[in-house]
Amino acid sequence: MLDHTESGEVNRADCTLVIPAYNEEGRIRSLLEDISGFAGDLVFVCDGTDETAATIGAFAADHPSLSIRCLTFPARLGKGGGVVAGMKAAATPFVGYMDADGSTALSEMERLFDRLATADGAIGSRWLPGSVLTVRQGFRRRAESRLFNLLVRLLFGLDYHDTQCGAKAFRREALDTVLPSIRSTGFEFDVELLWRLARSGCRVEEVAITWENRDESKVATSDAREMLLGMLRLRFV
Repeated sequence: MLDHTESGEVNRADCTLVIPAYNEEGRIRSLLEDISGFAGDLVFVCDGTDETAATIGAFAADHPSLSIRCLTFPARLGKGGGVVAGMKAAATPFVGYMDADGSTALSEMERLFDRLATADGAIGSRWLPGSVLTVRQGFRRRAESRLFNLLVRLLFGLDYHDTQCGAKAFRREALDTVLPSIRSTGFEFDVELLWRLARSGCRVEEVAITWENRDESKVATSDAREMLLGMLRLRFV
């Protein structure tokens, strides 16, 4: 039996937060400070070439009361590959992931974890009524996001408004049913994960979120092209 509080919240000690951190040396310290109040496990996945892992290690040594692990890899895993590596390393009943840019506050991730008291998964959405975008993306990025969402609906039949928001949380048993089948390692990973969960009969709620755009996006034009090709391969190959 999973341990919940009487108010229906999920016990934070039962939660792992996975953070893929590819070459995030410039802003990882700020993120560590922001999420240092998390009472569960923090798993960072470092597959870059800078000092991100060293910075995380130093912070963990200075804060022994926190449960911080840093997984390092000599070659690039991709966004999806990094998330999967972190999820497989997690040992708690609830596992979530967020972007290393700090666009999602810890309090928002904790709201998603609390939804797991009654759902198999919870994903943050920037496009649902009630969402708060404290700093919005530019017009081009917003237009690309809406076009991408239309393609996701057409190709996979998913009715979510926002599959790409980097704030998601799931029950461990739901993840265990789909992770062995995951093929995507890039930014299209989110779509495949939600698609396979839906096909497995899992209930994943979409939750309006407070979100802040950060300028240093890691999604380049080449990544967008690979996302599209990856989705086509996933759906038709």
